[in-house]
Amino acid sequence: MSIDLLDALEVLEKEKGISKNVIIEAIEAALISAYKRNFNQAQNVRVDLNLEKGTMRVFARKDVVEAVFDPRLEISLEEAKQVNPNFEIDDVVEMEVTPKDFGRIAAQTAKQVVTQRVREAERGVIYSEFIDREEDIMTGIVQRQDSRFIYVSLGKIEALLPVNEQMPNEQYHPHDRIKVYVTKVERTTKGPQIYVSRTHPGLLKRLFEKEVPEIYDGTVEIRSVAREAGDRSKISVHAEYDEIDPVGSCVGPKGQRVQAVVNELKGEKIDIVRWSEDPVEFVANALSPAKVLEVLVNEGEKATTVIVPDYQLSLAIGKRGQNARLAAKLTNWKIDIKSQSEAEAEGILVTKEEPSSPEAFDLDHSEME
Repeated sequence: MSIDLLDALEVLEKEKGISKNVIIEAIEAALISAYKRNFNQAQNVRVDLNLEKGTMRVFARKDVVEAVFDPRLEISLEEAKQVNPNFEIDDVVEMEVTPKDFGRIAAQTAKQVVTQRVREAERGVIYSEFIDREEDIMTGIVQRQDSRFIYVSLGKIEALLPVNEQMPNEQYHPHDRIKVYVTKVERTTKGPQIYVSRTHPGLLKRLFEKEVPEIYDGTVEIRSVAREAGDRSKISVHAEYDEIDPVGSCVGPKGQRVQAVVNELKGEKIDIVRWSEDPVEFVANALSPAKVLEVLVNEGEKATTVIVPDYQLSLAIGKRGQNARLAAKLTNWKIDIKSQSEAEAEGILVTKEEPSSPEAFDLDHSEME
């Protein structure tokens, strides 16, 4: 018995990452429970489990008192001194009370309890592992789906991909490998529950971290992300050192880096723009690929009026207002776009300038070999 038990503990520790001490504590708790239940005892007992010898012994623990009111929990000083003359009042006496057939009964009862404790310990290990992966990206395999979730295997556990976190332009099939963003890890009575997303802006950020070494090492920083998943996204990037081109770093040679992210997101268009603390420059960049003539800033209302050439108005606003909406999310500034002729008519545009193209990258408008 002892050899088998020791072998089992070794296997559990190696394969499931559960400490032997956790299992031993579970076994001892199971044996105490088995003793009290099967022998109708209410004593305060302790189990001595000797794995090397393969023995199990039960000891009743009794308080030494002057007058005994409950013999199951107390022992008189006179009786205690018969066990050991050194005992005094308030000491605790341990007396072996192991039943003859305790081993058989204990083994039957302990099995279920130990199994439960092992399962709880496994859940604890899984929770500890995945709680550190919140707001991180993981690769999973689609298992199945129902009306509410797609179930994605992350190895030791299945994660839930809710309907509202699924890309509208994607179809998911069993055995598909997909990258997901871990949004939340919860403890539940049934074990850890992990929720993932394909639409979260954090997914876009993590994908660029994986593809762009300069972002991973902190040389280039993603300052903000605006995303309408499956359709179009914008990210603003910044580098502390002037000699580093943050936009070019994210685009990569021949657009390879940004293309890898686009491919993972099934063709989602991505604009990469240079971040600036100057709202005039930042808002102009954020409206890429549209060309901007002038940006008027209202600091008090955190609002801007952007003037664009007449022929650029529809491009600046975007389909169903998408480009302007994403630019506003990216910059956190309100953006009101006016055409050049409209601005001149209202007396807003004072000086006329040649349209200048903001420093930005749009996958659809860049020339790639």
